[in-house]
Amino acid sequence: MFMKKIIFSICLFALPFLLPAQYLTGIAAYYDDSFAEWRFFTGAEDEEGELNLRWDDDWTDWDYRIGEIFGNIKMKWKDRPGEWELRGNNQIVTARALWRNDFSEWRITDNNTTFTLKAKWKNQTDNWSAGNSKHGTFEMETNRERDPRDWNIYDDLDGEVSFELKMMMVFIVVYHSTPKQ
Repeated sequence: MFMKKIIFSICLFALPFLLPAQYLTGIAAYYDDSFAEWRFFTGAEDEEGELNLRWDDDWTDWDYRIGEIFGNIKMKWKDRPGEWELRGNNQIVTARALWRNDFSEWRITDNNTTFTLKAKWKNQTDNWSAGNSKHGTFEMETNRERDPRDWNIYDDLDGEVSFELKMMMVFIVVYHSTPKQ
């Protein structure tokens, strides 16, 4: 009985490390006239995910799910869109705008890895990127210029970068590049 508990504990601890990495390739608004529900696309054809408002008309609280991976993204304080927190897979990722009332440049961290996510242009948020020489690059761009409903994701980050950190980057891009309706 004692040996079974030890084996079970080892398996439970190792499970997150044995799961295959999740690759996001795109995200699209579920409806053409609303940005409250999104659909994720992954490297696996049969696996899609979703990002949705948790409560109707509350743009400060979101849930995501892709397969067995799920979590919540919340504005840290109401009426302060410059700070967000993601909780998922026993991790916390934070995002903070680098400059007050300027949502085109963000510091995103899981306390192990930190990225600066930036819009290519401050007045047009069709193209965003983050990266460094140690971990690689991450980019997002709209399928069509000035149409924030469909995004391509180019993830060339190494395996040390958590899925949750990438999810926060995707969220910040779509949230701050779309109208709230």
